[in-house]
Amino acid sequence: MAISGKTRSAEAESGEPHGAGLDRYDVAILGELQRDARLSNAELAQRIGLSAAPTWRRVRWLEEQGYITGYRAELNRRKLGLGVLAFVRLDADRNNAEATQALEAAMRAMPEVVACHYISGAGTFELQVVATDLDAYSRWAMEVLFRLPNVKDVHTSFSLGEVKAGAELPLTHLRGRA
Repeated sequence: MAISGKTRSAEAESGEPHGAGLDRYDVAILGELQRDARLSNAELAQRIGLSAAPTWRRVRWLEEQGYITGYRAELNRRKLGLGVLAFVRLDADRNNAEATQALEAAMRAMPEVVACHYISGAGTFELQVVATDLDAYSRWAMEVLFRLPNVKDVHTSFSLGEVKAGAELPLTHLRGRA
Protein backbone atom coordinates (compact mmCIF):
# COMPACT_ATOMS: atom_id res chain seq x y z
CA MET A 1 0.00 0.00 0.00
CA ALA A 2 1.39 3.38 -0.93
CA ILE A 3 0.91 6.01 1.72
CA SER A 4 -0.84 9.07 0.36
CA GLY A 5 0.28 11.60 2.94
CA LYS A 6 -3.30 12.48 3.99
CA THR A 7 -3.49 9.94 6.79
CA ARG A 8 -0.91 7.62 8.22
CA SER A 9 -1.90 4.08 9.04
CA ALA A 10 -1.10 2.59 12.43
CA GLU A 11 1.23 0.20 10.62
CA ALA A 12 3.30 3.06 9.17
CA GLU A 13 3.39 4.94 12.48
CA SER A 14 4.66 1.81 14.23
CA GLY A 15 7.57 1.68 11.83
CA GLU A 16 6.51 -1.62 10.27
CA PRO A 17 7.20 -2.26 6.59
CA HIS A 18 4.27 -1.72 4.30
CA GLY A 19 3.22 -2.31 0.72
CA ALA A 20 4.98 -1.18 -2.43
CA GLY A 21 5.39 2.53 -1.60
CA LEU A 22 8.10 4.24 0.40
CA ASP A 23 7.32 6.32 3.46
CA ARG A 24 9.40 8.83 5.42
CA TYR A 25 11.15 6.11 7.45
CA ASP A 26 12.19 4.26 4.29
CA VAL A 27 13.50 7.46 2.72
CA ALA A 28 15.37 8.30 5.93
CA ILE A 29 16.95 4.83 5.99
CA LEU A 30 18.05 5.15 2.37
CA GLY A 31 19.56 8.56 3.02
CA GLU A 32 21.45 7.49 6.13
CA LEU A 33 22.81 4.31 4.55
CA GLN A 34 23.97 6.24 1.49
CA ARG A 35 25.96 8.52 3.78
CA ASP A 36 27.35 5.68 5.92
CA ALA A 37 26.58 2.04 5.09
CA ARG A 38 28.60 0.94 8.13
CA LEU A 39 26.02 2.23 10.61
CA SER A 40 24.94 -0.33 13.15
CA ASN A 41 21.23 -1.06 13.19
CA ALA A 42 20.99 0.63 16.60
CA GLU A 43 22.65 3.82 15.32
CA LEU A 44 20.49 3.80 12.19
CA ALA A 45 17.35 3.35 14.30
CA GLN A 46 18.34 6.26 16.53
CA ARG A 47 18.99 8.53 13.53
CA ILE A 48 15.62 7.84 11.89
CA GLY A 49 13.55 7.83 15.08
CA LEU A 50 12.44 4.20 15.26
CA SER A 51 13.38 1.33 17.52
CA ALA A 52 15.88 -1.27 16.37
CA ALA A 53 13.51 -4.13 15.43
CA PRO A 54 11.30 -2.23 12.95
CA THR A 55 14.38 -0.52 11.51
CA TRP A 56 16.00 -3.90 10.87
CA ARG A 57 12.80 -5.22 9.24
CA ARG A 58 12.59 -2.14 7.02
CA VAL A 59 16.21 -2.47 5.90
CA ARG A 60 15.56 -6.12 4.98
CA TRP A 61 12.39 -5.10 3.12
CA LEU A 62 14.30 -2.39 1.20
CA GLU A 63 16.90 -5.00 0.24
CA GLU A 64 14.28 -7.57 -0.81
CA GLN A 65 12.43 -4.99 -2.90
CA GLY A 66 15.64 -3.99 -4.68
CA TYR A 67 15.93 -0.43 -3.34
CA ILE A 68 19.21 -1.40 -1.67
CA THR A 69 21.31 -3.46 -4.06
CA GLY A 70 24.49 -3.85 -2.04
CA TYR A 71 27.03 -2.38 0.34
CA ARG A 72 30.61 -1.54 -0.51
CA ALA A 73 33.52 0.62 0.50
CA GLU A 74 34.35 3.68 -1.60
CA LEU A 75 38.00 3.41 -2.58
CA ASN A 76 40.38 6.20 -3.58
CA ARG A 77 41.53 5.17 -7.05
CA ARG A 78 44.53 7.52 -6.95
CA LYS A 79 45.80 6.04 -3.67
CA LEU A 80 45.52 2.64 -5.34
CA GLY A 81 47.68 3.78 -8.25
CA LEU A 82 44.85 4.24 -10.77
CA GLY A 83 45.63 7.79 -11.85
CA VAL A 84 43.84 7.72 -15.20
CA LEU A 85 40.07 7.84 -15.64
CA ALA A 86 38.97 7.57 -19.26
CA PHE A 87 35.54 8.05 -20.77
CA VAL A 88 35.27 5.81 -23.80
CA ARG A 89 32.48 5.99 -26.38
CA LEU A 90 32.35 2.72 -28.24
CA ASP A 91 30.43 2.32 -31.49
CA ALA A 92 29.36 -1.22 -32.29
CA ASP A 93 29.74 -2.47 -35.85
CA ARG A 94 26.54 -4.53 -35.83
CA ASN A 95 23.66 -3.65 -33.58
CA ASN A 96 21.95 -7.00 -33.27
CA ALA A 97 21.10 -8.85 -30.11
CA GLU A 98 23.78 -11.52 -30.36
CA ALA A 99 26.63 -9.11 -31.14
CA THR A 100 25.49 -6.67 -28.46
CA GLN A 101 25.25 -9.42 -25.84
CA ALA A 102 28.78 -10.59 -26.70
CA LEU A 103 30.10 -7.04 -26.23
CA GLU A 104 28.20 -6.65 -22.95
CA ALA A 105 29.64 -9.89 -21.60
CA ALA A 106 33.16 -8.87 -22.60
CA MET A 107 32.82 -5.46 -20.89
CA ARG A 108 31.41 -7.00 -17.71
CA ALA A 109 34.47 -9.26 -17.54
CA MET A 110 37.00 -6.40 -17.78
CA PRO A 111 38.02 -5.10 -14.34
CA GLU A 112 39.33 -1.88 -15.92
CA VAL A 113 35.78 -1.00 -17.01
CA VAL A 114 34.20 0.38 -13.83
CA ALA A 115 30.97 1.54 -15.50
CA CYS A 116 29.25 0.87 -18.81
CA HIS A 117 26.06 2.41 -20.18
CA TYR A 118 24.02 2.18 -23.35
CA ILE A 119 23.80 5.71 -24.71
CA SER A 120 21.61 7.63 -27.10
CA GLY A 121 23.03 9.65 -29.95
CA ALA A 122 26.44 8.85 -31.38
CA GLY A 123 27.85 5.60 -30.11
CA THR A 124 26.45 2.47 -28.58
CA PHE A 125 28.19 2.34 -25.18
CA GLU A 126 29.84 4.83 -22.84
CA LEU A 127 32.50 3.28 -20.61
CA GLN A 128 34.40 4.55 -17.62
CA VAL A 129 37.82 2.94 -17.59
CA VAL A 130 40.61 3.21 -15.02
CA ALA A 131 44.32 2.65 -15.59
CA THR A 132 47.55 3.34 -13.77
CA ASP A 133 48.78 5.84 -16.38
CA LEU A 134 48.36 6.83 -20.04
CA ASP A 135 50.78 4.17 -21.24
CA ALA A 136 48.85 1.48 -19.40
CA TYR A 137 45.58 2.75 -20.88
CA SER A 138 47.09 2.76 -24.37
CA ARG A 139 48.33 -0.84 -23.97
CA TRP A 140 44.95 -1.96 -22.62
CA ALA A 141 43.10 -0.27 -25.49
CA MET A 142 45.36 -1.86 -28.13
CA GLU A 143 45.49 -5.33 -26.57
CA VAL A 144 41.93 -5.63 -25.26
CA LEU A 145 39.47 -2.95 -26.34
CA PHE A 146 40.34 -2.79 -30.04
CA ARG A 147 40.28 -6.58 -30.28
CA LEU A 148 36.70 -6.94 -29.08
CA PRO A 149 34.37 -8.36 -31.72
CA ASN A 150 32.06 -5.94 -33.52
CA VAL A 151 33.83 -2.75 -32.39
CA LYS A 152 33.54 -0.19 -35.17
CA ASP A 153 34.95 2.94 -33.54
CA VAL A 154 36.33 4.12 -30.20
CA HIS A 155 36.55 7.71 -28.92
CA THR A 156 38.36 8.39 -25.65
CA SER A 157 38.36 11.47 -23.40
CA PHE A 158 40.40 11.66 -20.21
CA SER A 159 39.37 13.19 -16.92
CA LEU A 160 41.54 16.19 -16.07
CA GLY A 161 40.15 16.38 -12.55
CA GLU A 162 37.23 15.01 -10.57
CA VAL A 163 34.73 17.58 -9.45
CA LYS A 164 32.22 15.10 -8.02
CA ALA A 165 32.18 11.30 -7.92
CA GLY A 166 30.44 8.57 -5.96
CA ALA A 167 27.67 10.95 -5.01
CA GLU A 168 24.57 10.00 -3.09
CA LEU A 169 21.42 9.66 -5.16
CA PRO A 170 19.00 12.55 -4.57
CA LEU A 171 16.00 11.56 -2.48
CA THR A 172 14.28 14.94 -2.22
CA HIS A 173 11.58 13.88 -4.70
CA LEU A 174 10.58 11.17 -2.18
CA ARG A 175 10.45 13.40 0.91
CA GLY A 176 6.92 14.56 0.14
CA ARG A 177 5.65 11.11 1.05
CA ALA A 178 4.03 10.86 4.44
